[in-house]
Amino acid sequence: MPDLSGIVKAYDIRGVVGEQLDAALVRDFGAAFALLVKADAAAVVIGHDMRDSSPELSAAFADGVTSQGVDVVSIGLASTDQLYFASGSLDLPGAMFTASHNPAKYNGIKLCRAGAAPVGQDTGLAEIRDTVEQGVPAFDGERGGVTERDVLGDYAAYLRKLVDLSGGRPLKVVVDAGNGMGGHTVPTVFDGLPIDVVPMYFELDGTFPNHEANPLDPKNIVDLQAKVREVGADAGLAFDGDADRCFVVDERGEPVSPSAITALVAVRELAKEPGGTIIHNLITSKGVPEIVAEHGGKPVRTRVGHSFIKAEMARTGAIFGGEHSAHYYFRDFWRADTGMLAALHVLAALGEQNGPLSELTSAYSRYAASGEINSTVSDQVARMIAVKDAFAAKPGTEIDELDGLTVQLPGGAWFNLRPSNTEPLLRLNVEAADVNAVRALTDEVLALVRA
Repeated sequence: MPDLSGIVKAYDIRGVVGEQLDAALVRDFGAAFALLVKADAAAVVIGHDMRDSSPELSAAFADGVTSQGVDVVSIGLASTDQLYFASGSLDLPGAMFTASHNPAKYNGIKLCRAGAAPVGQDTGLAEIRDTVEQGVPAFDGERGGVTERDVLGDYAAYLRKLVDLSGGRPLKVVVDAGNGMGGHTVPTVFDGLPIDVVPMYFELDGTFPNHEANPLDPKNIVDLQAKVREVGADAGLAFDGDADRCFVVDERGEPVSPSAITALVAVRELAKEPGGTIIHNLITSKGVPEIVAEHGGKPVRTRVGHSFIKAEMARTGAIFGGEHSAHYYFRDFWRADTGMLAALHVLAALGEQNGPLSELTSAYSRYAASGEINSTVSDQVARMIAVKDAFAAKPGTEIDELDGLTVQLPGGAWFNLRPSNTEPLLRLNVEAADVNAVRALTDEVLALVRA
């Protein structure tokens, strides 16, 4: 019986190819997924990214699905949000082969039910793991078949229908695809729009020869920042490996906080549906719920993670949700995350007025923030207790434990300290009125965390 605890994560399956993942194991995952969904679906849609191992592994998964009498619709090369589009528009469960921003030696599987509904530990992933560990039962009926379908054009048309850029002023935009799937989707999505795209690293290459496809790490957007300044672009966009997240830099090459993007998009969505609910996770800027409320919306705070965001969106009927990791979720996109749609919103807002992006986004950037700071600790629980006890003793401090430890201080500054689920890390996010206040509070918390 294989032990899959190391590769079956909270939201997906992910591991090192040849060591933790191989075609035989992935075939079993495909068969187990078919068993999970076959009562409700006659077919599974499968897409894959540009990693060298992705074609073989996705074919093995398809073999497992068809071995259980379930058909496969293969969409081939795709971004993760393109797979979600296929799942939503075809109303089929789906599997996306990608390890997102992880290094080249990794691969993985993101799964969803029909309508792009998430599959996590509590919604099928644990059941799939158990089935594979115990041995997938054989099916003695007729095998399913495989059909190929190209949905890239439909995906692009659907996004352009949701955000109209046709009336905006022409823009010059640098796009860094990081040799990931943005190089596949951007040319089709932006085709015919009033946007002069300056491409960087559009060649699909799962070895990531230029930099990691992880724009959350500042060193991976240095090339983009330099190119924006060099060519005098209006904006820069950076996609991660599977192109479901999008990071934005302004005309100066300065990063725009994902919290500011969340607020900007929220205001645009609220203009279409006044009074709507907007989801934000608890490490986004407190400026997000403030701005949402000022525009007549209903802000709802959630834990970090797409399964929590999507569940809360379903419960509340929210029109939009944003995370500080640059995941953006849209009700009109089956509550799934799509960085491409968020990027189109930003470019539409920029094109509708004459000022620079820095001026546009400044209205949505109210506070200074530390960004996420990771600390390796030997005892997560002990360090969390030490921090909680120290701040609980301060008068006027408010503490909640929705996700880790969130501490609100009387002057308006706050921080969140959360343990990693997979590593011996504590993750700290601090926000305050200015950079000096952020630095002081960060130093105070880290002294306790790293004691």
